[in-house]
Amino acid sequence: MPTTQLTAHLQAAFTARQALIERLHAEDTNAYRLFNGSTENEPGLTVDRYGDLLLIQTFHEPLDGHDRAAIEAFYSEAMPGLVAVYNDRSRANSRICNPLPPEVLAEANKPREFNEMGVRYAVQGRHSGQDPWLFLDMRAGRRRVMQEAVGKSLLNLFAYTCGVGVAAAKTGAAHVVNVDFAESNLRVGKENARLNELPIRLRFVQSDAFAAMRQLAGLGQAAMVRGKRMPAFPKLDQRAFDVVFLDPPRHAKSAFGVVDIVNDYAALMKLALACTVEGGTLICCNNAAQISRETWGEQLLRCAKKAGRTVREMEWIAPEEDFPSHDGQPPLKIALLRV
Repeated sequence: MPTTQLTAHLQAAFTARQALIERLHAEDTNAYRLFNGSTENEPGLTVDRYGDLLLIQTFHEPLDGHDRAAIEAFYSEAMPGLVAVYNDRSRANSRICNPLPPEVLAEANKPREFNEMGVRYAVQGRHSGQDPWLFLDMRAGRRRVMQEAVGKSLLNLFAYTCGVGVAAAKTGAAHVVNVDFAESNLRVGKENARLNELPIRLRFVQSDAFAAMRQLAGLGQAAMVRGKRMPAFPKLDQRAFDVVFLDPPRHAKSAFGVVDIVNDYAALMKLALACTVEGGTLICCNNAAQISRETWGEQLLRCAKKAGRTVREMEWIAPEEDFPSHDGQPPLKIALLRV
């Protein structure tokens, strides 16, 4: 695509976000998506701001030198002072594959901080994983959790870097438990907690989510299944939570169970429901674009009914304006259920 046309698309997106950026800055947020290529005429290109970091990423094909220079030049004028880092993730499994000059690599590996709704988070342009340490389209979910969790207990499942848990604690949650299988994710979560003056001590549980949910629900997790010894898992006491946040990956498989958010979300939801107090709130997330909101919503209601839980209210939480959708069907779907 000609560089002038690319610049025009960047300008249109930047102009469309001015009111949102002003509101976000007013609430102490300096992280947002500046360009969402899939809906803004450059499929596969995203540009995100995280504090003073400008993170440019491609997922379909790499940028050539002219396009990369044009993107960096545009934002250096539109938002001076940001450090640009480019990650080419167009190869299999979205693995970052482009080398960076030593001075740029040093900036990419530098620990940084940014703010979202008054909460501080850690970020690096590059790290041992692939994805940024906080998903910006989930801001709407974190915003709602901050409204819901005051004085309540929260279970954060598939917690990743614990952004939801830290936000809940910052806003006044009484008790927060973050569950994630990866120690590296929880290590970032602990750093996020450290960056904030939290009134409570968060709990971080390194565990397979199936094993954790079964124990918290009072169902128990057997050490031997069909004659095979299960991998080690932490022992947890039965406990139900006022708010449960369920944000699984698209697909994952372990000895404890299979995560498949397109074909079998119910396997997760029924356990999450069992961890939610009667009269509590379950917030379910699904980022698979191939399943519609309506189809998935019907699955959630059927699962709750089969589990014997009444859904008193169901509310959709849409990503904010920096993640525009042409058809009202953004890939990320967030459903809040009063159960």
